Amino acid sequence: MEDGGGRRFSQGNMRQEASFFEGKDPVLVYIAKRLNEALRLEATFSTAGVDYGVEADEYRGGFIFQRVRTGAFFYVLPDMAETARRVLLENGYRPAEPERG
Repeated sequence: MEDGGGRRFSQGNMRQEASFFEGKDPVLVYIAKRLNEALRLEATFSTAGVDYGVEADEYRGGFIFQRVRTGAFFYVLPDMAETARRVLLENGYRPAEPERG
């Protein structure tokens, strides 16, 4: 569903299975460090019509005492990365830095 400005809005969950990303190069757009943060972002992406994948993975956290923690890593297809980053910023999230290669 689209609004008058060309933005998609969905009534359902836009979370995609791994097969949706097969043969494509998914882009990491966000790492949620807490479960409630991940659940809120899933709802935000679904409302905005952003197809996304999410998987648990490890990241390094802490400034003085660094340790490995588990977070929810959010991925989108490359053609949706800018839209996903815009949605993140509009909703108070700080997107993951784009990979430079």
